[in-house]
Amino acid sequence: MAVNTQTKKKQIVILGGSYSGLSTAHYLLKHALPFLADPYSFELVLVSTSSQAMCRPACPRAMISDDFFNQEKLFVDIPTQFNQYPSTTKFRFIHGHATALDHVARTVSVSLISPKTPETVNLVFHALIIATGASTPSPLLGLNTGDASLLRASWATFRTSLSSTTTKNIVIAGGGPTGVEVAGELGQHLNGRAPFYQSSFPNPKVNITLVTASSRILPRLREALSQQAEAYLAKVGVRIITDTRVVDATPPSNSSATNKDVLLIQGGETSSVTLLSKHKETQQLRADIYIPCVGTTPNTDFISSSSGLLSTSPESTGRVLTNPSTLRVDAAGPGAQIYAIGDVSNYAASPAIHNVLAAVPILCTNIKTDLLLSEAGTTQKEVGVKDRLFKEDVRETQLVPIGTSKGVGAMMGYRLPSFMVWLFKGRDYWLWTTGRLWSGKQWAKES
Repeated sequence: MAVNTQTKKKQIVILGGSYSGLSTAHYLLKHALPFLADPYSFELVLVSTSSQAMCRPACPRAMISDDFFNQEKLFVDIPTQFNQYPSTTKFRFIHGHATALDHVARTVSVSLISPKTPETVNLVFHALIIATGASTPSPLLGLNTGDASLLRASWATFRTSLSSTTTKNIVIAGGGPTGVEVAGELGQHLNGRAPFYQSSFPNPKVNITLVTASSRILPRLREALSQQAEAYLAKVGVRIITDTRVVDATPPSNSSATNKDVLLIQGGETSSVTLLSKHKETQQLRADIYIPCVGTTPNTDFISSSSGLLSTSPESTGRVLTNPSTLRVDAAGPGAQIYAIGDVSNYAASPAIHNVLAAVPILCTNIKTDLLLSEAGTTQKEVGVKDRLFKEDVRETQLVPIGTSKGVGAMMGYRLPSFMVWLFKGRDYWLWTTGRLWSGKQWAKES
């Protein structure tokens, strides 16, 4: 049963309750809505598939044990973060997931996670911000489209397998930051670290194999840093196979099941026809635990492929087509007041957290401008107002902890020593920063 929830209030709907969604909500409540001609005519509605926000980058370490992090800081209740605003501020949290978007009728359907009645609500929006993020191929590495309880259940299953005496072989697919971090954390946890006079573990307790289709791990970083990462991984018993792609895993790779047969194809080719013409060798590995860390899938299944709002380019298939400067979804039509930010959008080649945080003030300023003009019944062209423009920071920036004390990385084009990677990220995987984001203190001042 679906119920239309159109009210006298003009609803500003934000889909997504992680970094982008919560930051946008706080920024608008602090620096946009109070300055409208009639702020009481608006209602900000935040929709999230989880009632909790979490520090997703911490998953490579957090999935091993609850002992590594303060769980109250790792998982934070979303509605509580908005109790700070005066009662006159109209804010509503909906625990649910979007199932359909009609950008012409300006409605979004939301299925409630814990439904009473009705089970589905149709929100009529005045403005819409799409910040639903992207899902990882492994249920161990993020909330994806479920609640925190699902992630914890996946961790519990994984930890049982990890502690089993029969677990001798772990295969990890993906040579990006997540794959390297997972390999490093598991390597140090299970094998320890080889003494300084040894370059590798000769006989690790658990064989850990990291497979990448690229010619080297961490391809976004300079080659010298990739080589340093390889050396650190070798010290915790991790073997690396390059130029190879995992093409099959039984049971399926998107489950948390163990005892998998992993089929590898040399050269990263996925087509058996191409394989026969170039590389005749395949390899099958037995994995007691298999963890896929290859790419993400944008959470846009509620947007029809025929809507014209989704990218079809190979680099950003399924992501929301977003103006890279204004962060508006221009494909929705002029004056649509639909925006997108974060992993779900194609506005940035690398939607890393530093680019997301830089985009929030740009996005919210443009939303504020659009709301003010809408109230005044005029347009930017008529009053000569200019947009605030976003420009992606494309400098080499990536921090990759390897175990609890080592790491490689660069920031704003400058190589960082290992201890700096540990200081900024490796000691708690950014948990020291998330409290300010979830609470909105990060956005106390308009920027």
